[in-house]
Amino acid sequence: MIRTPVLNKTHLLLSTKDPKLTEFDLRLKEQECLSLLKRCKSMEELKQVHVQILKFGLIWDSFCAGNLVASCALSDWGSMDYACSIFRQLEEPGTFVFNTMIRGHVKDASFEEALLVYYEMIERGIEADNFTYPALLKACARSLALEEGMQIHGHIFKLGLKDDVFVQNSLISMYGKFGEVKHSCVVFEQMDQKTVASWSAIIGAHASLGLWCECLMLFGDMSSEELWRAEESTLVSVLSACTQLGALDLGRCTHGSLLRNISGLNVIVQTSLIDMYVKCGCLEKGWRLFQNMAKKNQLSYTVMISGLAMHGHGREALRVFSEMLEEGLVPDDVVYVGVLSACSHAGLVNEGLQCFNSMKFEHGIEPTVRHYGCLVDLMGRAGLLNEAFKLINSMPIKPNDVVWRSLLSACKVHHNLELGEIVAKNIFQLNSRNPSDYLVLSNMYARAQRWEDVARIRTEMVCKGFKQTPGFSLVEVKRKVYKFVSQDTSYPQCDDIYEMIHQMEWQLKFEGYSPDTSHVLLDVDEEEKRQRLKAHSQKLAIAFALIHTSQGSPIRIARNLRMCNDCHTYTKYISIIYEREITVRDHYQFHHFKNGTCSCRDYW
Repeated sequence: MIRTPVLNKTHLLLSTKDPKLTEFDLRLKEQECLSLLKRCKSMEELKQVHVQILKFGLIWDSFCAGNLVASCALSDWGSMDYACSIFRQLEEPGTFVFNTMIRGHVKDASFEEALLVYYEMIERGIEADNFTYPALLKACARSLALEEGMQIHGHIFKLGLKDDVFVQNSLISMYGKFGEVKHSCVVFEQMDQKTVASWSAIIGAHASLGLWCECLMLFGDMSSEELWRAEESTLVSVLSACTQLGALDLGRCTHGSLLRNISGLNVIVQTSLIDMYVKCGCLEKGWRLFQNMAKKNQLSYTVMISGLAMHGHGREALRVFSEMLEEGLVPDDVVYVGVLSACSHAGLVNEGLQCFNSMKFEHGIEPTVRHYGCLVDLMGRAGLLNEAFKLINSMPIKPNDVVWRSLLSACKVHHNLELGEIVAKNIFQLNSRNPSDYLVLSNMYARAQRWEDVARIRTEMVCKGFKQTPGFSLVEVKRKVYKFVSQDTSYPQCDDIYEMIHQMEWQLKFEGYSPDTSHVLLDVDEEEKRQRLKAHSQKLAIAFALIHTSQGSPIRIARNLRMCNDCHTYTKYISIIYEREITVRDHYQFHHFKNGTCSCRDYW
């Protein structure tokens, strides 16, 4: 249970009041000792004050003893072992001392011991107060003790502390850490008086589960009340939401809030801003922030290298990596994932192989399955399918489904059904529960017009209970994010969107665009294929943006699935006809369309 006392000679603690001292003298000595405690800067100094407290019998004074325990348990230079020893010698420790011990154990990352102190507190009939529970709930969250946390929530209710704002904020945070965001919301909604910490806790709870849209909605509600100045942690959560949703305008507003409310952004916040800008398609802004950083760390370089990789700037990413090495920063396995991805996105096969060897032999980093996955992707993109297959079979570690999946995608792109079947078989033997593996193989069969095999794969998916994740596109218009799925008719402006699609297709014909119906992998006639193609989610998102944004303004779209060839060609033409810069981020990389060309140079 509680740590072994370091003060074994208990007779040293059995001091009694000096009969020669009056009550007034004792009070003076007490004040003197408390003053000395405040000035302590080491355990040696504290022990000297402890001796004085023992000498004058002040250890029996609850206020003096409580301050002694607090100085020992909560100071940066303190010792929880010593605090436990003092605590064990107190006959009747009060609420303050128990609270201090709980806080000390939490500070010391001894979360289970913090809970044990609380149980002892209950057993001894010491009543907890509103200062007991914030640290205690933090201990539950850190030690993954959800059941105990819910029991403590019951104690809070019984003690009538359920309306205390500090306790409520702690409950919101605890449930958020466990992913029980519904419980967090219940506590939040029942609050009569919210603080900025309340908003920070509820936004953080949603962010921890990746509920990005809800994060932005809550931040909007918080901002609309015009009562709160958002904390740094809240703004970082909002930045993460903007990053994931591709909401650049909202991200810019959040950046402005950070600059207005916080003096001097630390490296972590600066790196989060760089990550937001590059993942929202504004590489230039992210690059400027990176260049202006007074101090860069390993994470800053990793984010910049990965960002350049996503935008297809492989050689620039390698240059930044060289700069990182020149700065004396030691690369780790995560940095090398970014470097290899950069080579993959830009088709730098030789450079990628050189970096892989440097990682192993120069920096002594043992390649993980992620590094091999990057290498397979590099070869697969370049059409070196047989070489990638040989690499997988020669790996010193067992390839996982992600590695095989990279090769399967390459087989689809390069129309190698024979090898694709072998790769898919290996994935299925790993008992992968990813429906996309079956869909890729099904689509390869459909392209080869092997409809019986398509039906077989689709039937197998149904039998195994797999559900296809629908493709969607997100577009930000006037600081709101709109979501479209293929064949979407759910929006009130649906008729206007499809009328815009009709106008776009009319102009596309004059530019020489012809729908590539080979990407409609259904056994239907050509007219039906054309109808399905024109209502792809990306095209609907572009039409909506053209209607609701001013002429010449850029359009930014985020997708959850890789773009098809037809959407790629279609978007290149639209960028010419409407004179728009269109940025599309799929789950793999960025495509910047301008004047009929794409930054990927049709290599993806």
